[in-house]
Amino acid sequence: MNTPNLEDMGCGTSSATKDKKSETALKAALVIQNWYRGYSARLKTRQRYALTIFQSIEYADEQGQLQLSNFFSFMLENYTNVQEKEPGDLHGKLDDLFLIFYKNGLPSVTNPYVFNGDFVDRGKNSMEILMILFVSFLVYPNDLHLNRGNHEDFMMNMRYGFTKEILHKYKLHGKKILQILEEVYTWLPIGTIIDNEVLVIHGGISESTDLNLLHRIERNKMRSVLMPPIPMDGDHAEKKNKLDIATVAQGIRTSGFFSEQLTKQEWEQVIDILWSDPRDKRGCYPNTNRGGGCYFGPDITSKILNKYQLKMLIRSHECKPEGYEICHDGKVITVFSASNYYEEGSNRGAYIRMSSGTTPRFFQYQITKATCFRPLYQRVNAIESSAIRMLKERMISRKTDLIRAFQLQDRNKSGKLSMGQWAFSMENVLGLNLPWRSLSSHLVTTDKDGNIDYMSGFQDVHIQKPVKEVHSTLIETVYRYRSDLQIIFNIIDSDHSGLISMEEFRSMWKLFKSHYSVHIDDSQFDELAERMDLNKDGSIDFNEFLKAFYVVHKFDQLNKSDTKLA
Repeated sequence: MNTPNLEDMGCGTSSATKDKKSETALKAALVIQNWYRGYSARLKTRQRYALTIFQSIEYADEQGQLQLSNFFSFMLENYTNVQEKEPGDLHGKLDDLFLIFYKNGLPSVTNPYVFNGDFVDRGKNSMEILMILFVSFLVYPNDLHLNRGNHEDFMMNMRYGFTKEILHKYKLHGKKILQILEEVYTWLPIGTIIDNEVLVIHGGISESTDLNLLHRIERNKMRSVLMPPIPMDGDHAEKKNKLDIATVAQGIRTSGFFSEQLTKQEWEQVIDILWSDPRDKRGCYPNTNRGGGCYFGPDITSKILNKYQLKMLIRSHECKPEGYEICHDGKVITVFSASNYYEEGSNRGAYIRMSSGTTPRFFQYQITKATCFRPLYQRVNAIESSAIRMLKERMISRKTDLIRAFQLQDRNKSGKLSMGQWAFSMENVLGLNLPWRSLSSHLVTTDKDGNIDYMSGFQDVHIQKPVKEVHSTLIETVYRYRSDLQIIFNIIDSDHSGLISMEEFRSMWKLFKSHYSVHIDDSQFDELAERMDLNKDGSIDFNEFLKAFYVVHKFDQLNKSDTKLA
Protein backbone atom coordinates (compact mmCIF):
# COMPACT_ATOMS: atom_id res chain seq x y z
CA MET A 1 0.00 0.00 0.00
CA ASN A 2 1.41 3.37 -1.00
CA THR A 3 1.78 6.05 1.64
CA PRO A 4 -0.21 9.14 0.66
CA ASN A 5 1.68 12.39 -0.05
CA LEU A 6 0.56 14.87 2.58
CA GLU A 7 1.26 17.88 0.37
CA ASP A 8 -0.95 16.34 -2.38
CA MET A 9 -3.76 16.03 0.18
CA GLY A 10 -3.48 19.72 1.15
CA CYS A 11 -2.10 18.98 4.63
CA GLY A 12 1.51 20.06 4.09
CA THR A 13 3.45 23.26 3.36
CA SER A 14 5.72 24.01 0.46
CA SER A 15 9.47 24.30 1.00
CA ALA A 16 9.27 27.97 -0.10
CA THR A 17 6.86 28.73 2.71
CA LYS A 18 9.10 26.91 5.19
CA ASP A 19 12.10 28.92 4.03
CA LYS A 20 10.17 32.17 4.34
CA LYS A 21 9.07 31.36 7.88
CA SER A 22 12.61 30.35 8.83
CA GLU A 23 13.95 33.60 7.40
CA THR A 24 11.36 35.62 9.30
CA ALA A 25 12.15 33.77 12.52
CA LEU A 26 15.88 34.36 12.01
CA LYS A 27 15.33 38.07 11.39
CA ALA A 28 13.17 38.29 14.51
CA ALA A 29 15.83 36.49 16.53
CA LEU A 30 18.51 38.90 15.26
CA VAL A 31 16.33 41.92 16.09
CA ILE A 32 15.75 40.59 19.61
CA GLN A 33 19.45 39.76 20.00
CA ASN A 34 20.54 43.24 18.85
CA TRP A 35 17.97 44.88 21.12
CA TYR A 36 19.10 42.83 24.10
CA ARG A 37 22.77 43.56 23.41
CA GLY A 38 22.00 47.28 23.29
CA TYR A 39 19.86 47.04 26.41
CA SER A 40 22.59 45.17 28.32
CA ALA A 41 25.22 47.64 27.13
CA ARG A 42 23.14 50.57 28.37
CA LEU A 43 22.65 48.89 31.76
CA LYS A 44 26.39 48.21 32.01
CA THR A 45 27.11 51.84 31.13
CA ARG A 46 24.75 53.03 33.86
CA GLN A 47 26.40 50.63 36.30
CA ARG A 48 29.85 51.90 35.29
CA TYR A 49 28.78 55.52 35.77
CA ALA A 50 27.38 54.69 39.22
CA LEU A 51 30.63 52.99 40.24
CA THR A 52 32.56 56.00 38.93
CA ILE A 53 30.50 58.27 41.20
CA PHE A 54 31.16 56.03 44.23
CA GLN A 55 34.88 55.83 43.48
CA SER A 56 35.30 59.56 42.76
CA ILE A 57 33.62 60.49 46.05
CA GLU A 58 35.65 57.86 47.93
CA TYR A 59 38.93 59.22 46.57
CA ALA A 60 37.83 62.81 47.27
CA ASP A 61 37.18 61.78 50.90
CA GLU A 62 40.66 60.27 51.06
CA GLN A 63 42.04 63.59 49.84
CA GLY A 64 40.14 65.17 52.72
CA GLN A 65 41.69 62.71 55.15
CA LEU A 66 45.18 63.57 53.92
CA GLN A 67 44.35 67.27 54.16
CA LEU A 68 43.27 66.68 57.75
CA SER A 69 46.59 64.97 58.45
CA ASN A 70 48.39 67.94 56.92
CA PHE A 71 46.36 70.13 59.26
CA PHE A 72 47.76 68.30 62.30
CA SER A 73 51.28 68.57 60.88
CA PHE A 74 50.76 72.25 60.11
CA MET A 75 49.60 72.86 63.67
CA LEU A 76 52.43 71.00 65.34
CA GLU A 77 55.12 72.28 63.01
CA ASN A 78 54.14 75.95 63.17
CA TYR A 79 52.72 76.40 66.63
CA THR A 80 54.09 73.82 69.06
CA ASN A 81 57.34 72.33 70.24
CA VAL A 82 57.01 68.55 69.92
CA GLN A 83 59.94 66.51 71.01
CA GLU A 84 49.70 32.29 48.70
CA LYS A 85 46.31 32.70 48.67
CA GLU A 86 45.90 36.22 47.79
CA PRO A 87 42.71 37.77 49.19
CA GLY A 88 42.65 41.55 48.81
CA ASP A 89 40.69 44.16 50.76
CA LEU A 90 37.99 42.69 53.04
CA HIS A 91 36.81 45.92 54.69
CA GLY A 92 34.81 44.32 57.48
CA LYS A 93 32.90 41.95 55.15
CA LEU A 94 32.83 38.83 57.32
CA ASP A 95 30.67 36.82 54.89
CA ASP A 96 33.33 37.26 52.22
CA LEU A 97 36.02 35.88 54.55
CA PHE A 98 33.81 32.90 55.45
CA LEU A 99 33.19 32.19 51.79
CA ILE A 100 36.93 32.31 50.97
CA PHE A 101 37.66 29.81 53.74
CA TYR A 102 34.68 27.64 52.69
CA LYS A 103 35.81 27.49 49.08
CA ASN A 104 39.52 27.28 49.69
CA GLY A 105 39.98 25.76 53.14
CA LEU A 106 41.23 27.13 56.43
CA PRO A 107 44.85 28.32 56.76
CA SER A 108 47.30 25.54 57.53
CA VAL A 109 50.83 24.35 56.78
CA THR A 110 49.61 22.94 53.47
CA ASN A 111 47.23 25.83 52.73
CA PRO A 112 49.05 29.15 53.23
CA TYR A 113 47.45 32.60 52.77
CA VAL A 114 48.55 36.18 52.21
CA PHE A 115 45.91 38.76 53.21
CA ASN A 116 46.77 42.04 51.55
CA GLY A 117 45.57 44.71 53.98
CA ASP A 118 42.42 46.78 54.54
CA PHE A 119 40.82 44.22 56.84
CA VAL A 120 38.83 46.94 58.61
CA ASP A 121 36.56 49.97 58.06
CA ARG A 122 33.30 50.39 56.12
CA GLY A 123 31.88 46.92 56.86
CA LYS A 124 30.13 45.98 60.12
CA ASN A 125 32.36 43.10 61.22
CA SER A 126 35.90 44.44 61.13
CA MET A 127 36.68 43.29 64.67
CA GLU A 128 35.50 39.74 63.98
CA ILE A 129 37.70 39.62 60.88
CA LEU A 130 40.73 40.80 62.86
CA MET A 131 40.13 38.21 65.59
CA ILE A 132 39.89 35.36 63.05
CA LEU A 133 43.00 36.51 61.18
CA PHE A 134 45.04 37.11 64.35
CA VAL A 135 44.11 33.75 65.85
CA SER A 136 44.96 32.05 62.55
CA PHE A 137 48.30 33.85 62.57
CA LEU A 138 49.06 32.69 66.13
CA VAL A 139 48.32 29.08 65.15
CA TYR A 140 50.15 29.19 61.80
CA PRO A 141 52.66 32.07 62.04
CA ASN A 142 54.64 30.84 59.03
CA ASP A 143 51.66 30.10 56.82
CA LEU A 144 49.39 33.12 57.21
CA HIS A 145 50.78 36.53 56.27
CA LEU A 146 49.05 39.84 56.99
CA ASN A 147 50.19 42.88 55.02
CA ARG A 148 49.36 46.36 56.24
CA GLY A 149 46.91 48.39 54.12
CA ASN A 150 46.22 52.09 54.16
CA HIS A 151 43.20 51.44 56.45
CA GLU A 152 45.31 49.74 59.13
CA ASP A 153 45.75 53.24 60.51
CA PHE A 154 43.93 54.76 63.45
CA MET A 155 43.45 58.06 61.60
CA MET A 156 41.58 56.27 58.80
CA ASN A 157 39.59 54.25 61.36
CA MET A 158 38.23 57.43 62.93
CA ARG A 159 36.72 58.50 59.62
CA TYR A 160 35.65 55.20 58.05
CA GLY A 161 33.90 53.43 60.90
CA PHE A 162 36.17 50.98 62.72
CA THR A 163 36.65 53.26 65.75
CA LYS A 164 32.88 53.61 66.12
CA GLU A 165 32.43 49.86 65.73
CA ILE A 166 34.86 49.13 68.58
CA LEU A 167 33.42 51.74 70.93
CA HIS A 168 29.90 50.47 70.24
CA LYS A 169 30.70 46.76 70.71
CA TYR A 170 33.06 47.12 73.67
CA LYS A 171 31.74 49.97 75.77
CA LEU A 172 33.86 49.12 78.83
CA HIS A 173 37.21 48.30 77.19
CA GLY A 174 36.80 49.86 73.74
CA LYS A 175 39.39 52.61 74.19
CA LYS A 176 41.99 50.13 75.47
CA ILE A 177 41.32 47.81 72.51
CA LEU A 178 41.85 50.70 70.11
CA GLN A 179 45.18 51.53 71.76
CA ILE A 180 46.33 47.92 71.43
CA LEU A 181 45.26 47.74 67.78
CA GLU A 182 47.07 50.99 67.05
CA GLU A 183 50.23 49.29 68.32
CA VAL A 184 49.52 46.08 66.39
CA TYR A 185 49.15 48.01 63.13
CA THR A 186 52.69 49.32 63.43
CA TRP A 187 54.14 45.80 63.42
CA LEU A 188 52.29 44.54 60.34
CA PRO A 189 54.60 44.01 57.33
CA ILE A 190 54.11 46.38 54.41
CA GLY A 191 54.89 43.72 51.82
CA THR A 192 55.45 40.03 51.13
CA ILE A 193 57.56 38.31 48.46
CA ILE A 194 56.42 34.86 47.31
CA ASP A 195 59.00 32.37 46.00
CA ASN A 196 61.38 35.24 45.16
CA GLU A 197 59.11 36.03 42.20
CA VAL A 198 55.91 37.80 43.25
CA LEU A 199 55.77 41.07 45.18
CA VAL A 200 52.55 41.48 47.19
CA ILE A 201 51.85 45.00 48.49
CA HIS A 202 48.67 46.88 49.22
CA GLY A 203 48.86 49.88 46.91
CA GLY A 204 51.71 50.13 44.45
CA ILE A 205 55.20 51.42 43.71
CA SER A 206 56.96 54.52 42.44
CA GLU A 207 60.08 55.15 40.39
CA SER A 208 62.06 55.52 43.64
CA THR A 209 60.74 52.40 45.44
CA ASP A 210 63.63 50.79 47.32
CA LEU A 211 62.77 47.30 48.59
CA ASN A 212 66.04 47.06 50.49
CA LEU A 213 65.29 50.24 52.42
CA LEU A 214 61.74 49.04 53.09
CA HIS A 215 63.11 45.75 54.39
CA ARG A 216 65.32 47.58 56.90
CA ILE A 217 62.76 50.13 58.00
CA GLU A 218 61.69 50.25 61.67
CA ARG A 219 58.03 50.13 60.77
CA ASN A 220 56.87 50.16 64.39
CA LYS A 221 57.78 53.86 64.46
CA MET A 222 54.98 54.63 62.02
CA ARG A 223 51.91 55.14 64.19
CA SER A 224 50.00 56.65 61.29
CA VAL A 225 51.21 56.78 57.72
CA LEU A 226 49.02 59.87 57.32
CA MET A 227 51.24 61.87 59.67
CA PRO A 228 54.38 63.07 57.85
CA PRO A 229 57.58 63.56 59.88
CA ILE A 230 57.65 66.81 61.83
CA PRO A 231 60.78 69.01 62.01
CA MET A 232 62.13 68.77 65.52
CA ASP A 233 63.92 72.13 65.93
CA GLY A 234 60.93 73.82 67.58
CA ASP A 235 62.36 77.31 66.96
CA HIS A 236 59.71 78.51 64.54
CA ALA A 237 56.69 78.22 66.86
CA GLU A 238 54.63 81.34 66.47
CA LYS A 239 53.77 83.40 69.50
CA LYS A 240 50.29 84.42 68.41
CA ASN A 241 47.38 82.10 69.10
CA LYS A 242 49.57 80.20 71.56
CA LEU A 243 46.81 79.78 74.12
CA ASP A 244 44.25 78.80 71.47
CA ILE A 245 46.51 76.09 70.14
CA ALA A 246 47.67 74.63 73.43
CA THR A 247 44.56 72.53 74.04
CA VAL A 248 44.50 70.94 70.60
CA ALA A 249 48.24 70.35 70.49
CA GLN A 250 48.23 68.74 73.92
CA GLY A 251 45.54 66.33 72.77
CA ILE A 252 47.58 65.33 69.76
CA ARG A 253 50.75 64.88 71.78
CA THR A 254 49.02 62.73 74.38
CA SER A 255 47.70 60.46 71.66
CA GLY A 256 51.25 59.16 71.36
CA PHE A 257 51.81 58.95 67.64
CA PHE A 258 54.66 61.44 67.58
CA SER A 259 56.80 59.59 70.11
CA GLU A 260 58.94 58.07 67.36
CA GLN A 261 59.25 58.93 63.72
CA LEU A 262 60.53 57.66 60.42
CA THR A 263 62.76 59.82 58.26
CA LYS A 264 61.09 61.78 55.46
CA GLN A 265 62.54 59.38 52.86
CA GLU A 266 61.26 56.32 54.73
CA TRP A 267 57.82 57.87 55.15
CA GLU A 268 57.57 58.70 51.43
CA GLN A 269 58.52 55.12 50.55
CA VAL A 270 55.74 53.73 52.75
CA ILE A 271 53.16 56.22 51.42
CA ASP A 272 53.91 55.03 47.86
CA ILE A 273 53.55 51.37 48.84
CA LEU A 274 50.20 51.85 50.61
CA TRP A 275 48.51 54.53 48.48
CA SER A 276 49.66 54.26 44.84
CA ASP A 277 47.64 53.03 41.82
CA PRO A 278 48.70 51.67 38.40
CA ARG A 279 47.79 53.51 35.20
CA ASP A 280 48.33 52.84 31.49
CA LYS A 281 50.25 56.09 31.01
CA ARG A 282 54.02 55.74 31.23
CA GLY A 283 55.98 57.35 34.02
CA CYS A 284 55.33 58.20 37.65
CA TYR A 285 53.22 61.20 38.61
CA PRO A 286 51.16 62.42 41.61
CA ASN A 287 48.00 60.51 42.52
CA THR A 288 45.65 63.47 42.19
CA ASN A 289 42.49 61.46 42.92
CA ARG A 290 43.56 60.18 46.32
CA GLY A 291 45.89 63.03 47.23
CA GLY A 292 48.64 60.61 48.33
CA GLY A 293 51.01 58.15 46.67
CA CYS A 294 51.49 58.19 42.92
CA TYR A 295 50.26 56.77 39.62
CA PHE A 296 52.80 54.39 38.10
CA GLY A 297 52.94 53.28 34.49
CA PRO A 298 54.03 49.99 32.85
CA ASP A 299 57.60 51.26 32.43
CA ILE A 300 57.88 51.83 36.20
CA THR A 301 56.54 48.32 36.85
CA SER A 302 59.12 46.77 34.51
CA LYS A 303 61.91 48.88 36.00
CA ILE A 304 61.24 47.88 39.63
CA LEU A 305 60.49 44.22 38.88
CA ASN A 306 63.65 43.88 36.77
CA LYS A 307 65.76 45.66 39.39
CA TYR A 308 64.80 43.08 42.02
CA GLN A 309 64.50 40.10 39.65
CA LEU A 310 60.77 39.72 40.25
CA LYS A 311 58.09 38.60 37.78
CA MET A 312 54.83 40.05 39.05
CA LEU A 313 53.24 42.58 41.38
CA ILE A 314 49.96 41.74 43.15
CA ARG A 315 48.15 44.61 44.85
CA SER A 316 44.67 45.55 46.12
CA HIS A 317 43.49 49.05 47.12
CA GLU A 318 40.98 49.58 44.27
CA CYS A 319 37.45 48.20 43.93
CA LYS A 320 37.05 46.40 40.60
CA PRO A 321 33.64 45.42 39.14
CA GLU A 322 34.75 41.81 38.57
CA GLY A 323 36.85 41.55 41.73
CA TYR A 324 40.19 41.63 39.93
CA GLU A 325 41.97 43.30 37.04
CA ILE A 326 45.16 42.59 35.08
CA CYS A 327 47.27 45.38 33.58
CA HIS A 328 50.82 46.31 32.55
CA ASP A 329 51.15 43.35 30.17
CA GLY A 330 50.14 40.89 32.87
CA LYS A 331 52.76 42.08 35.34
CA VAL A 332 50.32 43.83 37.72
CA ILE A 333 47.23 42.19 39.19
CA THR A 334 44.68 44.02 41.34
CA VAL A 335 42.60 41.75 43.59
CA PHE A 336 39.73 43.07 45.72
CA SER A 337 37.89 40.67 48.03
CA ALA A 338 35.06 42.83 49.43
CA SER A 339 31.99 42.12 47.30
CA ASN A 340 29.13 44.65 47.31
CA TYR A 341 31.65 47.26 48.43
CA TYR A 342 29.66 50.38 47.57
CA GLU A 343 26.15 48.97 47.38
CA GLU A 344 24.35 45.63 47.12
CA GLY A 345 25.27 44.16 43.75
CA SER A 346 27.88 46.83 42.94
CA ASN A 347 30.85 44.47 42.47
CA ARG A 348 32.13 40.95 42.84
CA GLY A 349 34.88 39.91 45.23
CA ALA A 350 37.82 37.74 44.19
CA TYR A 351 40.89 35.94 45.42
CA ILE A 352 43.86 34.39 43.64
CA ARG A 353 45.22 30.88 43.96
CA MET A 354 48.89 30.46 43.08
CA SER A 355 51.25 27.54 42.78
CA SER A 356 54.93 27.65 41.92
CA GLY A 357 55.48 27.70 38.18
CA THR A 358 51.78 27.95 37.27
CA THR A 359 49.55 30.77 36.07
CA PRO A 360 47.49 32.52 38.78
CA ARG A 361 43.89 31.31 38.97
CA PHE A 362 41.09 33.73 39.85
CA PHE A 363 38.01 32.87 41.89
CA GLN A 364 35.07 35.29 41.95
CA TYR A 365 32.04 35.48 44.22
CA GLN A 366 29.31 37.79 45.44
CA ILE A 367 27.61 37.56 48.81
CA THR A 368 24.28 39.23 48.13
CA LYS A 369 21.26 37.66 49.81
CA ALA A 370 18.86 40.45 48.94
CA THR A 371 19.72 40.56 45.24
CA CYS A 372 20.42 36.93 44.36
CA PHE A 373 17.21 36.56 42.39
CA ARG A 374 16.78 40.16 41.24
CA PRO A 375 17.25 40.87 37.52
CA LEU A 376 20.13 43.05 36.32
CA TYR A 377 18.01 46.15 35.71
CA GLN A 378 16.79 46.14 39.33
CA ARG A 379 20.32 45.79 40.65
CA VAL A 380 21.53 48.63 38.41
CA ASN A 381 18.60 50.83 39.47
CA ALA A 382 19.49 50.30 43.14
CA ILE A 383 23.19 51.05 42.61
CA GLU A 384 22.46 54.07 40.44
CA SER A 385 19.93 55.49 42.91
CA SER A 386 22.40 55.22 45.79
CA ALA A 387 25.19 56.83 43.75
CA ILE A 388 23.00 59.75 42.65
CA ARG A 389 21.88 60.24 46.24
CA MET A 390 25.51 60.56 47.38
CA LEU A 391 26.26 62.96 44.55
CA LYS A 392 23.32 65.18 45.44
CA GLU A 393 24.53 65.34 49.03
CA ARG A 394 27.90 66.45 47.68
CA MET A 395 26.16 69.12 45.63
CA ILE A 396 24.09 70.48 48.51
CA SER A 397 27.20 70.74 50.70
CA ARG A 398 28.62 73.15 48.10
CA LYS A 399 25.35 74.85 47.18
CA THR A 400 26.56 78.41 47.78
CA ASP A 401 29.77 77.86 45.81
CA LEU A 402 27.91 76.17 42.96
CA ILE A 403 25.32 78.93 42.68
CA ARG A 404 28.09 81.54 42.61
CA ALA A 405 29.85 79.61 39.82
CA PHE A 406 26.61 79.20 37.87
CA GLN A 407 25.75 82.89 38.15
CA LEU A 408 29.19 83.91 36.89
CA GLN A 409 28.47 81.90 33.73
CA ASP A 410 24.88 83.17 33.49
CA ARG A 411 25.57 86.63 32.01
CA ASN A 412 21.91 87.25 31.15
CA LYS A 413 20.62 86.19 34.59
CA SER A 414 18.24 83.77 32.92
CA GLY A 415 18.64 81.01 35.47
CA LYS A 416 19.87 78.72 32.70
CA LEU A 417 23.21 77.53 31.35
CA SER A 418 24.34 75.50 28.39
CA MET A 419 25.27 71.89 29.08
CA GLY A 420 28.96 72.73 28.67
CA GLN A 421 28.82 75.67 31.09
CA TRP A 422 26.96 73.63 33.71
CA ALA A 423 29.33 70.66 33.41
CA PHE A 424 32.38 72.94 33.68
CA SER A 425 31.04 74.59 36.83
CA MET A 426 30.15 71.24 38.44
CA GLU A 427 33.59 69.76 37.87
CA ASN A 428 35.40 72.95 38.84
CA VAL A 429 33.57 73.38 42.17
CA LEU A 430 33.12 69.75 43.25
CA GLY A 431 36.50 68.56 41.97
CA LEU A 432 34.98 65.30 40.71
CA ASN A 433 36.00 64.05 37.28
CA LEU A 434 32.63 62.59 36.23
CA PRO A 435 30.65 62.24 32.96
CA TRP A 436 28.49 65.24 33.87
CA ARG A 437 26.67 65.40 30.53
CA SER A 438 25.47 61.83 30.89
CA LEU A 439 24.54 62.35 34.54
CA SER A 440 22.68 65.63 33.97
CA SER A 441 19.28 63.94 33.47
CA HIS A 442 19.52 62.60 37.05
CA LEU A 443 20.54 65.91 38.61
CA VAL A 444 18.83 68.82 36.84
CA THR A 445 16.02 69.64 34.41
CA THR A 446 16.70 70.62 30.80
CA ASP A 447 14.47 72.66 28.50
CA LYS A 448 13.61 71.84 24.87
CA ASP A 449 16.65 73.81 23.66
CA GLY A 450 19.02 71.76 25.81
CA ASN A 451 19.64 74.51 28.38
CA ILE A 452 19.85 73.59 32.06
CA ASP A 453 17.84 75.15 34.88
CA TYR A 454 20.75 75.12 37.31
CA MET A 455 18.69 75.79 40.45
CA SER A 456 16.63 72.65 39.80
CA GLY A 457 19.51 70.58 41.15
CA PHE A 458 18.72 71.76 44.68
CA GLN A 459 14.93 71.42 44.66
CA ASP A 460 14.65 67.95 46.17
CA VAL A 461 17.41 68.08 48.78
CA HIS A 462 18.51 70.41 51.61
CA ILE A 463 20.61 70.42 54.78
CA GLN A 464 18.52 70.52 57.94
CA LYS A 465 19.35 73.63 59.97
CA PRO A 466 19.58 73.04 63.74
CA VAL A 467 19.16 76.79 64.16
CA LYS A 468 17.11 78.72 61.60
CA GLU A 469 18.97 82.02 62.01
CA VAL A 470 22.36 80.56 61.04
CA HIS A 471 23.74 81.47 57.61
CA SER A 472 23.52 78.78 54.92
CA THR A 473 27.24 79.12 54.12
CA LEU A 474 28.18 78.13 57.68
CA ILE A 475 25.73 75.21 57.66
CA GLU A 476 27.18 73.91 54.39
CA THR A 477 30.74 74.26 55.70
CA VAL A 478 30.05 72.40 58.95
CA TYR A 479 28.21 69.66 57.05
CA ARG A 480 30.99 69.34 54.44
CA TYR A 481 33.74 69.05 57.05
CA ARG A 482 31.77 67.22 59.74
CA SER A 483 33.98 64.11 59.58
CA ASP A 484 37.17 66.17 59.89
CA LEU A 485 35.77 68.19 62.78
CA GLN A 486 34.70 65.03 64.58
CA ILE A 487 38.17 63.50 64.22
CA ILE A 488 39.81 66.66 65.54
CA PHE A 489 37.43 66.71 68.49
CA ASN A 490 37.98 63.02 69.32
CA ILE A 491 41.72 63.63 69.41
CA ILE A 492 41.60 66.70 71.65
CA ASP A 493 38.96 65.15 73.94
CA SER A 494 41.65 63.73 76.21
CA ASP A 495 39.27 62.85 79.04
CA HIS A 496 36.81 61.14 76.62
CA SER A 497 33.92 63.00 78.17
CA GLY A 498 32.24 63.68 74.84
CA LEU A 499 31.94 67.33 75.88
CA ILE A 500 33.86 70.33 74.64
CA SER A 501 34.02 73.70 76.37
CA MET A 502 33.05 76.85 74.51
CA GLU A 503 36.68 78.00 74.69
CA GLU A 504 37.96 74.74 73.19
CA PHE A 505 35.18 74.87 70.61
CA ARG A 506 36.21 78.34 69.42
CA SER A 507 39.92 77.48 69.48
CA MET A 508 39.41 74.38 67.36
CA TRP A 509 37.33 76.32 64.84
CA LYS A 510 39.94 79.09 64.49
CA LEU A 511 42.72 76.58 63.85
CA PHE A 512 40.60 74.64 61.41
CA LYS A 513 39.47 77.77 59.56
CA SER A 514 42.99 79.13 59.16
CA HIS A 515 44.38 75.92 57.63
CA TYR A 516 41.39 75.09 55.43
CA SER A 517 41.02 78.71 54.22
CA VAL A 518 37.37 78.87 55.27
CA HIS A 519 36.08 82.43 54.84
CA ILE A 520 33.38 82.67 57.50
CA ASP A 521 33.16 85.32 60.17
CA ASP A 522 33.92 83.99 63.67
CA SER A 523 30.84 85.71 65.07
CA GLN A 524 28.60 83.40 63.01
CA PHE A 525 30.25 80.33 64.49
CA ASP A 526 30.16 81.81 67.99
CA GLU A 527 26.44 82.43 67.62
CA LEU A 528 25.87 78.86 66.45
CA ALA A 529 27.91 77.47 69.36
CA GLU A 530 25.99 79.49 71.92
CA ARG A 531 22.64 78.37 70.52
CA MET A 532 23.75 74.72 70.57
CA ASP A 533 24.69 75.01 74.26
CA LEU A 534 21.15 74.02 75.16
CA ASN A 535 21.49 73.94 78.95
CA LYS A 536 23.81 76.98 79.05
CA ASP A 537 26.51 75.23 81.11
CA GLY A 538 29.38 76.43 78.91
CA SER A 539 29.97 73.10 77.15
CA ILE A 540 28.65 71.26 74.09
CA ASP A 541 28.09 67.58 73.38
CA PHE A 542 30.11 67.72 70.17
CA ASN A 543 28.94 64.47 68.63
CA GLU A 544 25.33 65.49 69.15
CA PHE A 545 26.20 68.87 67.66
CA LEU A 546 27.38 67.25 64.43
CA LYS A 547 24.36 64.93 64.24
CA ALA A 548 22.17 68.04 64.04
CA PHE A 549 23.50 68.64 60.51
CA TYR A 550 22.02 66.16 58.08
CA VAL A 551 20.69 66.11 54.53
CA VAL A 552 16.96 65.77 53.92
CA HIS A 553 15.86 64.23 50.62
CA LYS A 554 12.43 65.41 49.51
CA PHE A 555 11.45 62.02 48.11
CA ASP A 556 12.40 60.29 51.36
CA GLN A 557 9.88 62.45 53.17
CA LEU A 558 7.23 61.70 50.55
CA ASN A 559 7.85 57.97 50.91
CA LYS A 560 7.53 58.22 54.70
CA SER A 561 4.22 60.04 54.30
CA ASP A 562 3.01 57.37 51.92
CA THR A 563 3.99 54.67 54.41
CA LYS A 564 2.00 56.32 57.19
CA LEU A 565 -1.06 56.70 54.99
CA ALA A 566 -0.90 53.07 53.92
